[in-house]
Amino acid sequence: MTHSADIAVIGAGHAGVEAALAAARLGLDTVLFTLSLDAVANMPCNPSIGGTAKGHLVYEIDALGGEMGLAADAVTLQSRTLNTGKGAAVRSKRVQADRLAYRAYMKRRLESAPHLRLVQAEISSVETEETESGRPRVAAVLTPLGERWNVRAAVVATGTYLGGRIHIGETSAESGPDGQLPATRLTASLAALGLSLRRFKTGTPQRIDRRTVDFSLLERQDGELSPLPFSRLTPEDAFEGFTGVPCHIVYTTGETHRVIRENLSRSAMYAGRIHAVGPRYCPSIEDKIVRFADKERHQLFVEPTGREDGELYLQGFSTSMPAEVQYAMVRSLPGFSRAHITRFAYAIEYDCADPTGLYPTLETKAVAGLYGAGQFNGSSGYEEAAAQGLVAGANAALALLGRPPLILPRSSSYIGTLIDDLVTKGTSEPYRMMTSRSEFRLLLRQDNADFRLTPVGRACGLVSDERWELFSERLAAERTEEERIRRTVIPPTEEVNALLEENGSAPISTGVRLADLYRRPELDAKKLAPIDKTAPAALPRSVRESAETAVKYEGYIKKEEEEAARQKRLEDMLLPDLDYRQIAGLRLEAAEKLSRVRPASVGQASRISGVSPADVTVLLIWIKHNRREADPGRGEKGEKGEKA
Repeated sequence: MTHSADIAVIGAGHAGVEAALAAARLGLDTVLFTLSLDAVANMPCNPSIGGTAKGHLVYEIDALGGEMGLAADAVTLQSRTLNTGKGAAVRSKRVQADRLAYRAYMKRRLESAPHLRLVQAEISSVETEETESGRPRVAAVLTPLGERWNVRAAVVATGTYLGGRIHIGETSAESGPDGQLPATRLTASLAALGLSLRRFKTGTPQRIDRRTVDFSLLERQDGELSPLPFSRLTPEDAFEGFTGVPCHIVYTTGETHRVIRENLSRSAMYAGRIHAVGPRYCPSIEDKIVRFADKERHQLFVEPTGREDGELYLQGFSTSMPAEVQYAMVRSLPGFSRAHITRFAYAIEYDCADPTGLYPTLETKAVAGLYGAGQFNGSSGYEEAAAQGLVAGANAALALLGRPPLILPRSSSYIGTLIDDLVTKGTSEPYRMMTSRSEFRLLLRQDNADFRLTPVGRACGLVSDERWELFSERLAAERTEEERIRRTVIPPTEEVNALLEENGSAPISTGVRLADLYRRPELDAKKLAPIDKTAPAALPRSVRESAETAVKYEGYIKKEEEEAARQKRLEDMLLPDLDYRQIAGLRLEAAEKLSRVRPASVGQASRISGVSPADVTVLLIWIKHNRREADPGRGEKGEKGEKA
């Protein structure tokens, strides 16, 4: 059987869903393959969306026209903002999500999307055709049932299914997450195409029957009252008065640690049955006990997996211990002495690619028209996967349409930082996004994601008319509010000085601009509201908070903008496909690293591990020399005909 489509997306996890929707939004005939239509957008690792830096990614996906934020809003059980005691740059939204409702939402969204077809099938191989350049191009994807899909591009978004193997103590078996079927055939085909593959590992904790837990012994954790949504398409007052369902906190005990230590040799990881590399920032509980032997207890989060679901998730308790040991571990926790495990924890190994074999568009260097996204690229996390999926799907479509690619610089977004880190530096372990990975944190806040990226998404064709209209209104309102704050003068009245002293701020003797009061660390818009007589009554909360942050940190923001402009000059210096070994003065290590990564610009080259500032200077001199040779009339300042 032979079928045709423009783009094939392999895998319907968080990366595949966003990739398929992005390609279809751009009008390309897209087919999305999944091993199970009942596991579309599954959440096997944890029942949450967002978190530190991950929340930023969700806002950015939404700003570019993606679906994750809308879906998360629709299935929110509880919402909290992390890092509220720190500055606005690192505050991140995280929601508990109804995982079954999330899957249902995304499946409905895919089934109703124009230009998009869903197919339950394993892809066993990717076929290519030769081109004049000598670089093969995607021609078709094949299934084990004999179906051939002729396509012009393909996105590999296989998650942890590719070569998946589950480990529970001494028992292991080929499997995808949550007992799903693994993808066992595609790895060999991708390796034959020249992709450099590797083996990573992750894990998930037990699921517990909530009826068997004594919640009176746990610490209750409620959500925020009236949180703001992720998506700009979700009405801002959608969660007015909403606190959601409670989560709980429990701590490991000395008995927990004793059970783990006595059974370390039975852990699949410590027994040497797992050879893949696991995530540094999400270790198993046995790894925590070994690495942090001095800690008397470890915090665990007890999270509901759905509004009507009877299972609980033990965040922070992932393990590869045998089943009977897992029971001893779980029942050593306060409130869990009678706990019934509905699903045992497991570790899972899977195949993925070396991301330095990708261009910033996420197209593979080995095969034209073949893109990678999500855990296939060496990352971890739903949000990282969805972000890459959107970019990969959009770029696959844009390339076929003959339009400029979607490449986001580091200064524009966490998505740009994520992709640049992967394709430039690579990763030796599952990559997780953190705010500390960005040098432009004040520019890349959650509240201004749409200001940064919605115009970019609109230019690509990803942003709908409805979203663009809402964005334009919000941008105008925010700019107006910023100007009002800067223009308003607060007089030195008794009321004003009493309020300032009440909040630990120095009194004023002359009129002071409201913006200057905003910049005092101890003050904010809420505290200044009683003396801010010109504040508009009906201003949306998101607009007020964005304007406040922009004014409060204006000086620091300008410094980051200047650094971003400096970096952009290096990004604009494009590098052709060079033989770096022939460039005089370039160190051997640098030449080897540059030849492997093949950076698109001097800026990208400067971030490659092993390329020193001196090597970058050599590249700049080489560019300057070659420009002169190509155009002898160019003066030393770089302008044609201008004398030095």
